[in-house]
Amino acid sequence: MAPLARLRAAARGLDRFQQRHVVLAFPVAVWRELSQAKAGYLGAILTFFAFVSLFPLLLILTTVLGVVLRHYPGVQQRVLNSALVDFPVIGEELKRNVHGFARNGVGLGISIATTLVGALGLANAAQYVMNLLWGVPEERRPGFPQSWLRSLGIIATIGLGVLSTTVLASVGEWTSGLAFTVASRIALLAASFVLTALLFWLGLRIATAAEVRTRDLLPGALLTTAFWQGLQYLGGAIAAHQLRHSSALYGTFGLVLGLLAWIYLQARLTLIAVASDVVRTRASWPRSLFD
Repeated sequence: MAPLARLRAAARGLDRFQQRHVVLAFPVAVWRELSQAKAGYLGAILTFFAFVSLFPLLLILTTVLGVVLRHYPGVQQRVLNSALVDFPVIGEELKRNVHGFARNGVGLGISIATTLVGALGLANAAQYVMNLLWGVPEERRPGFPQSWLRSLGIIATIGLGVLSTTVLASVGEWTSGLAFTVASRIALLAASFVLTALLFWLGLRIATAAEVRTRDLLPGALLTTAFWQGLQYLGGAIAAHQLRHSSALYGTFGLVLGLLAWIYLQARLTLIAVASDVVRTRASWPRSLFD
């Protein structure tokens, strides 16, 4: 047998093997689902709009904090730190680069407009991505004005997520200096997980056409939450042990690349969670590696 024929036979044998074992067949089916949907492009779309809206949003936050808490700089700093907890690797560099901007009417107006454009783009892209992954035909997707109302709902959900993260991070910072029991700290982590999962579930529900059942979106929301919080702890460990001085070394260029990579990783993991829901709900496994 020629070497090429042997290689093809081995590949077919590997394909048959993975189809007989769920632990391999299910991930392969998710991978095939994402490949057919061109998940790389979908993740890039989400990353672009998230990046466009993030910096202006931070500028607005620092402006509001500077006005409302101008007599309480310590409180202002703690709130800003809590808001940046979702970016453990580059949060400190973000904080150093956004403070002091947009302190006048023109800058604030530009920041608000840019944030609104980016947020609407992100919400519209989320609807497109979700309905595409679930295979909802375009004629059955929400049209105007329902799609705009859904986009506003997604923006409101994101706002609730930022607010809840800030509050929970502030509570965590406050309790870190107190003699709380291990059980209390576990309860706080559990509450954070449940609240985040509910917000992800709500966001997925709003972004997806009504023909997809709400209960089918729950496992994906739980998996997304696990990915999200796992990355927070992983990012914190990396920042503490390896990347403490990397932002200072690479400057703004490194900050932008790091932020884009962080957002893109979050987007791709979210797509994996959604594709897992699609494969599970439709029982579309096993699937061949080559079809």
